Amino acid sequence: MTIRNLIPSLALLALTTSLFSAEKNVIFFITDDESPTLGCYGDKVAKTPAIDALAEDGTLFLNAYATTASCSASRSVVMSGLHNHANGQYGHQHAFHKFASYYNVIGLSLPRAMTNAGYRTGHIGKYHVAPEEVFHYETYLRGNSRNAVHMAEQSKEFITEQSDKPFFLYFATSDPHRGGGKDKTSKRDLKPDLFGNKANRKSHDGVEEVFYDPKKVPIPSFLPDTPETREELAQYYQSVSRIDQGIARLVKILKEADLYDKTLIVFTSDHGMAFAGGKTTVYEGGLRVPFVVRNPYEKERGVRHKALISHIDITPSLLDFAGGLDAETNRPKKWIDPNKYWKDKPYAAKENRGSTNKLSSYHGKSWVSVLGKPEEEHWDTVFASHTFHEIQMYYPMRVVRDSEYKLIWNIAHPLPYPFASDLWAASSFQAQFRKSMSAPYGQKTVREYIHRPEFEFFKIDEDPHESKNLAGEPEHAEALERYKKKLKAQQQKFHDPWVMKWSYE
Repeated sequence: MTIRNLIPSLALLALTTSLFSAEKNVIFFITDDESPTLGCYGDKVAKTPAIDALAEDGTLFLNAYATTASCSASRSVVMSGLHNHANGQYGHQHAFHKFASYYNVIGLSLPRAMTNAGYRTGHIGKYHVAPEEVFHYETYLRGNSRNAVHMAEQSKEFITEQSDKPFFLYFATSDPHRGGGKDKTSKRDLKPDLFGNKANRKSHDGVEEVFYDPKKVPIPSFLPDTPETREELAQYYQSVSRIDQGIARLVKILKEADLYDKTLIVFTSDHGMAFAGGKTTVYEGGLRVPFVVRNPYEKERGVRHKALISHIDITPSLLDFAGGLDAETNRPKKWIDPNKYWKDKPYAAKENRGSTNKLSSYHGKSWVSVLGKPEEEHWDTVFASHTFHEIQMYYPMRVVRDSEYKLIWNIAHPLPYPFASDLWAASSFQAQFRKSMSAPYGQKTVREYIHRPEFEFFKIDEDPHESKNLAGEPEHAEALERYKKKLKAQQQKFHDPWVMKWSYE
């Protein structure tokens, strides 16, 4: 073939590829233990240009909340649209922790629903839910979950596959979770965790690591301003910037394949940063998460949305975008009846199926219609439900929060607050713990962090850092009683077994 004949052929091939690229694809990008420490949220230190660009071209939610600050339990919420106390996955799924969702959650499962809506479904990175048959993806990709750039490369073939079906890719990093050892170059006795970074300032393959000066990192209100905290935050921020480069690579792959304007991108985290006062707590540092949505079919861009949204909204929203949500029943149009599905599958233990009538519609609701409408509300109240993290950490907490007040009910308040093993060992916590129980730790002392009252009540619009507990203040007694009733109503609405604790103990 001559060059003259080759050029039209290549042009035709490019046109054909574009014409047969399916519309309305979805990439759901979820990180591990990340707070809204991004440039688009006003963080002046964070170097996150790719995520910031998505926010400029989409919708940034300023008040997005996880329902529990525990990795596995939170992911069960993300993939089911149900609070974890209702889906059965009360804590960690892996190893001896052994928590799993009820088999009957299959009717609402995100990957199952997207498959039934006509999508090719793929997963890469952290999974951390069970049973697999409930949360089943058609394709499981392999990639280094500590290197989002590598994960993006490993996803390229799946993303660009020529098919008349759109794709749904669940993209889950292990960054910026703690792990990878200690930074032995630190001159301090208590060494900072590496947060997945390479030791001795080395780089992950294909990543231009961004290194942060501990002296310049901002200190969240729930942490003490100490050298140990600063060193750990510098490592955390480096991990956050590595995630950003993965976003950049995904966007480039989409643009090169003419898919960027055919793909919804959602970016969030399972919960807040892995520091005592963040992860495993139901304080703002644990529940408030970054949430950016870039919908190519939404005309209004660069929206900074104040609406309250919750992780229970993710599954119904993605399914709504895919055209697979029955708005009347608030469940998939092609709903799988769990009783029929499991009828001839005896390995699905009947005692772990849950109540079908309580698992037949989503707790959350779609935010797709409000993306370009910053004045629109979504929830007037959000509810949070935490019971376990690791199996040793029984400490049920229930939360109701709106734009004025926030109430935390520490159901097991006579117990000392239990620590995740990695947070207990954190240099940022141990430095204060070893000083004394009276040592300051964020807005509290170490003692106050470990020993908590039954109720914590904050005027959250005036006290966003949760510094003053109003539960014992006479002038707030009426409001406290009102929010207790509100909390109980939320528990009843979302079928929380712990609602019975109002009646005894």
